[in-house]
Amino acid sequence: MKIAYIDKPNFAENILFILGKHPLLQKTEVKHGMLISHGKTMTPVKEIVYDESKILTLSSLEHIRLRPGMYIGRLGNGSHPSDGIYVLLKEIVDNSIDEFIMGFGKRIDIRIDNGVVNIRDFGRGIPLGKVVECVSIINTGAKYNDEVFQFSVGLNGVGTKAVNALSENFLVTSFRDKKLLSAEFKSGELKDKPAADETNESNGTRISFTPDSKLFPNYAYDLGTIRKQLWNYAYLNRKLTITLNGEKFKSENGLLDLMQEEVSDSNLYDIVHCQKGQLEMAFTHTERYGEEYFSYVNGHHTNDGGTHLSAFREGILKGVNQFFNSSFDGSDIRDGIVGAVAVKVKEPVFESQTKNKLGNSDLRSWMMPLVRDSFVDFLYKHPEVAEPLKVKIQYNERIRKELSNVKKAARDNAKKSALTIPNLKDCKFHLGDKSGRGDDSTIFITEGISAGGSMISARDVYTQAVFCLKGKPLNCHGQGKEAIYKNLELYNVMKALGIEDSIDDLRYNKVVIATDADVDGLHIRNLLLTFFLQFYEPLVLHGHIYILETPLFRVRNQKITRYCYNESERDAAFESLRKGTHLEVTRFKGLGEISPKEFGQFIGENMQAVPVGVEHTHEIPELLNFYMGNNTADRRRYIMENLV
Repeated sequence: MKIAYIDKPNFAENILFILGKHPLLQKTEVKHGMLISHGKTMTPVKEIVYDESKILTLSSLEHIRLRPGMYIGRLGNGSHPSDGIYVLLKEIVDNSIDEFIMGFGKRIDIRIDNGVVNIRDFGRGIPLGKVVECVSIINTGAKYNDEVFQFSVGLNGVGTKAVNALSENFLVTSFRDKKLLSAEFKSGELKDKPAADETNESNGTRISFTPDSKLFPNYAYDLGTIRKQLWNYAYLNRKLTITLNGEKFKSENGLLDLMQEEVSDSNLYDIVHCQKGQLEMAFTHTERYGEEYFSYVNGHHTNDGGTHLSAFREGILKGVNQFFNSSFDGSDIRDGIVGAVAVKVKEPVFESQTKNKLGNSDLRSWMMPLVRDSFVDFLYKHPEVAEPLKVKIQYNERIRKELSNVKKAARDNAKKSALTIPNLKDCKFHLGDKSGRGDDSTIFITEGISAGGSMISARDVYTQAVFCLKGKPLNCHGQGKEAIYKNLELYNVMKALGIEDSIDDLRYNKVVIATDADVDGLHIRNLLLTFFLQFYEPLVLHGHIYILETPLFRVRNQKITRYCYNESERDAAFESLRKGTHLEVTRFKGLGEISPKEFGQFIGENMQAVPVGVEHTHEIPELLNFYMGNNTADRRRYIMENLV
């Protein structure tokens, strides 16, 4: 028996270091600050010297390329709306929007071709003597000057520089008063001396960039995702015209147009639309469950809300109770609401560079009363809205009270069966906790215990949980929320996610549906999607629901193994490996057939999980009715015409 002494203060790191050097160790134990190995000779631990040579100073360019997540959030390949390539586009468009807000330039032209992005605005143009500095040196810009930009999204002089640093090629041209200046960069480094010339073009700025394929491998822009971004810009900036590859985006009525597009004809009363000073808001109620909001600051979509959204929600609550002289519960007032709020703030405080959540604590003092008073004033002027609003709130109140008895019975039954949630293998870190790793938290919902076995063994116990279903879930289409409490399996899903009382209590950032790639697996997937869309629609709309893709085939010879997700990949792998010996092709019939050793790579860093999205909320009832309703003949006809 050999004993390795550990003298360094960071005890845990040394253990990991030694185990990493000796992956074949079969038995190890720790006693009194020592790592003891049975039957193996240990390599001495190398002492790491911490001195002046270990201190590094990075340039802003080096830091952006080394830590891109600090500047643009996730990297990704364009399959998710939050992927970095969309943030790069947004950072440039934001600057053009700021010009429009200040009254310069009524058009922005965007063209995307083969991954290359070109953006041309018609604002004032970057001052020619500062073009290079404004796109390459951090903390350089005019956004610090209230006289030049009053309500700007860009605050720190970082956005365009990050785009430059994370692009293979970046070309900026500024047009001002019949003169232009162009500068070209490669990976953030200036290639040649800037070129100046005379021009007849209108004032403004043109930027062309190509995201760095080393940082964004196999990236591709999804034009549907970009269209949604551009419509948001159009709704928030009336009279502004934006074009994407010739397609036009323009709004005449601001948030009213947004709400009409989202709810279509499903609103229970005319849309409440108010604009006062730096605040614009619009909302209505539908028959759907939950709450859905679109919140904006200085023309920027804050996906995670913030203090302005909290003030908006509170203002609606106060306004209803003041107008009706009542004390309705907040959940009764807001269930079924679809709303949008936009506010302009001189000094917005965001929680990160990606600006997904506003943190100005002083907003509530003036914004909540403004929302309340504007809403009350609207109701007095439009009494035809007040009556259906009250009917909806009273209906929500009655349903909530009826559900309370059903909830109690369901909880009593759950307590009888188990003290914990059955078939849930939980993880250590969760969304919203203080660990700092909540955004990595994921729960996999699998079909059956056998399918989840390999996943449970291969998962990261710190951030990945697994919930195993028993059989097929209930088809929830057309049913009330009491169906959840009468079905133990759906009840356990709800409890596992922590969303019984509010979507805000969601315990995992990603909810990944992991089913077999067969008819039964696809059916279970659709049943789960119906459950989420019927009762917890915001989970889908906010990008929390994913579909796990696992390989269908394994092709291997004596030396190489390749996993294939479709038949064309299988055929290509077969051709490339057929020269080797012992060629073998395996078709995975289900998740349970993949060993834990193999499964780890499919739910690790390179996990292929497709986000579930819906273009507009008003499409959801129609989709559910067609695919999960009683119209069997229509579905059969569709299958025969399109899938057979």
